[in-house]
Amino acid sequence: MNKKVVVLGGGTGLSALLRGLKQFPVDITAIVSVCDDGKSTGILREEFNIPAVGDIRRVLVALSETEPLVMDLFNYRFNTTSDLDGHTVGNLLLTAMTEITGNLSDGIEALSKVMNLKGKVVPLTEDNVILMAEMDDGCIVQGEHNITVDKRKIERVFYKEEPIPTEEAVKAIEEADLIILSMGSLFTSIIPNLICDKIVEAIDNSNGKIMYVCNMMTQPGETDDFTVTDHVKLLNGYLGKRKIDLVIANKGKIAPALVKKYESAEQKDAVVYDSKNFSRISAKVISDDFVSIQNDLVRHDVIKLGFHIFSYLLKM
Repeated sequence: MNKKVVVLGGGTGLSALLRGLKQFPVDITAIVSVCDDGKSTGILREEFNIPAVGDIRRVLVALSETEPLVMDLFNYRFNTTSDLDGHTVGNLLLTAMTEITGNLSDGIEALSKVMNLKGKVVPLTEDNVILMAEMDDGCIVQGEHNITVDKRKIERVFYKEEPIPTEEAVKAIEEADLIILSMGSLFTSIIPNLICDKIVEAIDNSNGKIMYVCNMMTQPGETDDFTVTDHVKLLNGYLGKRKIDLVIANKGKIAPALVKKYESAEQKDAVVYDSKNFSRISAKVISDDFVSIQNDLVRHDVIKLGFHIFSYLLKM
């Protein structure tokens, strides 16, 4: 029987990790944060009073085993002068299926059959949640999009109202052999899963090991000047009694010219591989050169990443 792996996250980081992990014989459940409120997703949330569907769409496409043309269709974004402008086909289909079935979870399940998924996709909650952030000057910012574009440093994030997690999410975590916190924006993709009390409680109740796949680049206003251990310490602060057991970290070098480009264009730096501090986090570190340059962008080599995760599972 394949090992049960639960991956928590949101945004592009989660979908990238899943593209690699699905190549290996594991039982995958992706739990997706649903607090995005920008662009097409934000418009649909406001009009239909539903959780965010954008990250759900990305994860469905990442886990899909169907024809590439179907994936292109799901990600197709309209460019028109009508009200369809900016909407993706996948977002519209998820919204329609949510309306037809009565909730987002059933809508995802219906589309999953069509897309032949290599795993299961579960929303963190069915609630139309609103993410909040306290900035370093004490001001409170409402909404994920506003938090992301704000130039001030984030001190903490919380929900405007405590969400009720889906039963499927809680059950999957409690039964997992491995719980992975994926790479991605800490405060707007990963931590939104950990500020839900019942999710943290489920992690505490699980016998599964907790793994974190560390980012390769910092996030302005979130993790400026962060090292690998800084990322782990921040996440451990949001976890409950149990803390991160394993960290996957990049020790490969990124070309100085590309690092400089990131610094000037996006105010991002390469995350420092501070091996001298690893003894302070009480977690085993699995490291390798995970750098993959795609269209002049720094990305994880997701096949190598999936291989390391699968290799660890074989030793459990």
